[in-house]
Amino acid sequence: MNKKSLSIIILIICFGLILSGCPKKTVVKEEPSLKKAEELAAEREKVAKLEAERAAKEALEKELLRRKEEEAKRALAEKELQAERERAARLEAEKAKALKEIEALKERAAKLEAERAAKEAKEKELVKAREEEPQKALAEKGKEFEKSLVAKKYPGIEGEVLESHLIKDIQFDFDKYDIRPWDAEILKENAALLMKHPKVKIQIEGHCDERGTNEYNLALGERRANSAKNYLISLGIASDRISSISYGEERPLVPGHNEEAWAKNRRAHFVILSK
Repeated sequence: MNKKSLSIIILIICFGLILSGCPKKTVVKEEPSLKKAEELAAEREKVAKLEAERAAKEALEKELLRRKEEEAKRALAEKELQAERERAARLEAEKAKALKEIEALKERAAKLEAERAAKEAKEKELVKAREEEPQKALAEKGKEFEKSLVAKKYPGIEGEVLESHLIKDIQFDFDKYDIRPWDAEILKENAALLMKHPKVKIQIEGHCDERGTNEYNLALGERRANSAKNYLISLGIASDRISSISYGEERPLVPGHNEEAWAKNRRAHFVILSK
């Protein structure tokens, strides 16, 4: 077999193999509707992406706004809390100041109360001392009373009578028989002494100055003695312990014909009948 025949055989075999083993190449042409669908899908994807980005942006803005609002509320709450703390601190300071003032007032009140109590105690002591003074004085006078008794120079109508400088005379204004305020004090002292000696009986002598008739002066002396007697009775001295008599102008205390002597002679004199 020559080379030409062999080459032909080989070509035939290769051609057969090609025909049996190699598929026929097909050329596919793209459809216009498919391309548009892809573009539409891409556009939709882009729109969806943009919508997602917009939504995410809005959500972010909302979150930022929410955070700002919360921050503002928190700042306001903090401010209000700070104001409340300051108010509480101010109230506490005012309370402390008020308590301090109250404490000062209490101390002042306690001091005033102590001063008042001390003053009252002192006043009570003074009052007690004043109340005891007359009693002490009367007690001393009671002791002195017995020693002070002396027989009167001129006996009374019932015989010898006694006198004491502790029972004092009172004087009267010209042609008067009313008791003057300062003479009333003397009668109160006389009454207190008589109270200390309930068994003592006295007689009150009414005297006048030399002016006027005997009859007139005897009547005036009686009125003066009775005025003193009635005043002593009003002070609590029993009437049966007191008698009265008038000597008119018969027994002047001092001689003289002037106002000084007359003033001393217009008097009520007390003598002791029994003790």
